[in-house]
Amino acid sequence: MKSLTKFFLIGLFFCDVGLANDGPILEKAPIDLTDQQSLQRGAKTFINYCLNCHSANYMRYNRLNDIGLTDSLIKENLLFTAEKVGEPMKVAMNRDDAKVWFGANPPDLSVEVRARGSDWVYGYLRGYYRDPTRPTGWNNTVYEKTAMPHILWKLQGDQKLDEKHKTLEIVKPGTLSVKEYDALIGDLVNYLTFMSEPSKLKRLDMGYYVLIFLGLLLLLTVKLKKEFWKDIK
Repeated sequence: MKSLTKFFLIGLFFCDVGLANDGPILEKAPIDLTDQQSLQRGAKTFINYCLNCHSANYMRYNRLNDIGLTDSLIKENLLFTAEKVGEPMKVAMNRDDAKVWFGANPPDLSVEVRARGSDWVYGYLRGYYRDPTRPTGWNNTVYEKTAMPHILWKLQGDQKLDEKHKTLEIVKPGTLSVKEYDALIGDLVNYLTFMSEPSKLKRLDMGYYVLIFLGLLLLLTVKLKKEFWKDIK
């Protein structure tokens, strides 16, 4: 029985190793939900570039108050697909047009980071390269044969894939340097992470108070227990 258990555990170990090496190696996304300037820049990029095709129906414009934006700033600069700040971030593109152009409606991005992880999204948005065999002319190192074209190519420029070493290099510079583009994507993914759970920071802050309360309650409970049992002893 012990031999069988050992064999089973070894099999699980090698299975996990195989699965871990199956996908692309992802760089760590620079996530800092306390950096409001980064979140505001990310929100600007998201609304100007992503919201043209992707919806964010589980996110309302007025939740941008949580990252330091007032209702007046939202109305003047970011409210493009709604009339009131209390409305959700609806997609600007017509659904019928999306089916014709892409074969399917682009996914809602409200909880994309929670579904795939911030590192995956960060790698995906930096992993585009020119591929003439694809209908859009683009492919991706993180999500091979992606149907989504590279909407930020004017900023990043054209990348070429080195098949032998599986690396990317810029062959035609964009309007941003590599460092500037990575910073822009970092801010965007930071915002997408915030959008996937806007109340996370408040929830974490509340957690500290809950732990303090439980600690005090435990102390009172122990003292109460001693008080009840002292006569019995």
